[in-house]
Amino acid sequence: MWKNKRFIRWFLLIVGVLAILTLTAMNVYMLYDVRDTLIQGEQKKQIALLDEVVLNVRRTIYRPYRGFNTLELEPIEGSIEERGQFPEQVREKIVQVAKSPVFSGIYYTPANVDPCIEGSQVYELDRESYLLNLTNEYSQNLCDGVGLVRTKARIELNNFDYRWNTNTEFDAHRSMNIGFINLHENSVIGYLTATIDRDYLIKEVIAPEIQQYFDSSKTTSVVWLHDWANDVVLASNNNEIPFQIEEVQERVDFGRMFENWNLKIAFLDNASVSLYHATFTKNIVVLGFSVILLLGALFYIFYTAQKERSILQQQADFLANVTHELKTPLAVMQAAGENIADGRVTQPKRLKEYGTHIYQESIRLNKMIEMLLDVARSDYGTTLIHASPHNLHLLVNHIIQQQLPLVKKKGHSIGYSYDSDNAVVLVDPEHINVILTNLIDNAVKYSTAPSTITVQLATTDNGFNLHVKDQGIGIPRSHIKHIFKKFYRVEDSLSAKTKGHGLGLSIVQGLMELNKGTVDVKSEWQKGSTFTLFFPEYKLYPSETNNPTLKNGVVLTSTRETSTLESETII
Repeated sequence: MWKNKRFIRWFLLIVGVLAILTLTAMNVYMLYDVRDTLIQGEQKKQIALLDEVVLNVRRTIYRPYRGFNTLELEPIEGSIEERGQFPEQVREKIVQVAKSPVFSGIYYTPANVDPCIEGSQVYELDRESYLLNLTNEYSQNLCDGVGLVRTKARIELNNFDYRWNTNTEFDAHRSMNIGFINLHENSVIGYLTATIDRDYLIKEVIAPEIQQYFDSSKTTSVVWLHDWANDVVLASNNNEIPFQIEEVQERVDFGRMFENWNLKIAFLDNASVSLYHATFTKNIVVLGFSVILLLGALFYIFYTAQKERSILQQQADFLANVTHELKTPLAVMQAAGENIADGRVTQPKRLKEYGTHIYQESIRLNKMIEMLLDVARSDYGTTLIHASPHNLHLLVNHIIQQQLPLVKKKGHSIGYSYDSDNAVVLVDPEHINVILTNLIDNAVKYSTAPSTITVQLATTDNGFNLHVKDQGIGIPRSHIKHIFKKFYRVEDSLSAKTKGHGLGLSIVQGLMELNKGTVDVKSEWQKGSTFTLFFPEYKLYPSETNNPTLKNGVVLTSTRETSTLESETII
């Protein structure tokens, strides 16, 4: 039954620990998941804002060109040849482009003209009259832009299902070039080039957009407009934070519009994320503390249950043992008393033997009862102490003389040595008698005869050590820390045959603490044990030293001075 209950307790403990650890892991996972979701959501929001900035810039560039794909572009070729001007409907759209401050110049290159050939003439739109004028003064950007769109248009026209009347190509951030297509003849009419005002585009279009969506006073994200081809930062929402490529966490391109430029962003903790980080840390700390508390409480309850079970088992064994030992002297006394009462024993010698038996068994019974009373008083904290100054040497010697017949009867001897016969301590002599008697009794029980029990009184700096050494079976190292616990016994072949209740050393420790002393043990398995009792020295007052009533083992003053250890073996 005990084994089944033990299995159930261990099973429930393991299940409880696993449940706590599982719930803890789930909570930690959820906290991390919420944090990651919040951070990712915030980052997605920031990226969406970057996309919005790019979209707004693209709208600014393309807005003036809105409606070009609905125009009839075939008349351009004839109008240019006849009048040197665009048809009216086309001219209105070109004027709309020219009014945009993003573009610094508008040029038209007929399909049969190559601006890359020196001396070639192209048409330039006058920004005041909005009329086309022939000119051979233009920048290299025109040559590059027309070259790009011409190549692209040729490729597109090779695809016979091409159905758009324009073809647009950007020369990085320098120019926007549109090829006008004659869909009926599948040929190019000419090329419209709008050179881009780079400074205006950066300072008046892109930078304000960045600042509007990423105000540095409201967000800690840092956005850079980066010219990656030249590794130059063109604009930023926070100029105090230098650009570092390793800090970039996301980038958004402008597509074919500005191939060398893109927007790069570094996500720093914003207010909501910072607040969550603080809350997250607090949650982890509280959760960790709660888990430790729950595990501690669970293990404590389990340990207490195990301890109580062990104590109950020890108490049950103790009760059975004590009951048996109480019955034994009672049975002997009852039998002897019955024989005497019935008149069966009349001879004086036999009467003396029966009386001796009754006396010895009554002493044994009285000792067991006193031991039980000592345990009860210790449990309830009612042990009384009548401490007074005593000569420890005389007390020890007196107790040894009392124990000597029992020790000799068991086939052992006691060796007693001391280095001072004036060891004055403040103790209860009855307690010292119980302490030393228990230690000597243990030394006799757990030693194989013949052996010598050594008692040694030694002076220390602030008191006296009383060593009780035996040549018995010793105590295994793993058991030493438990031997002063109530009902605890070291189980082996010899102790199993030896009567005992596991209370003696517990009583010794309790009485030593009452007398302001300590008890310690050193033991080696199969070689013996040494118990050391420490008593603080008591400093006598002059009135106590000269008091003639202090006799019989109380304070005795001696003129004998001993500096070396003297030994006297009692046989």
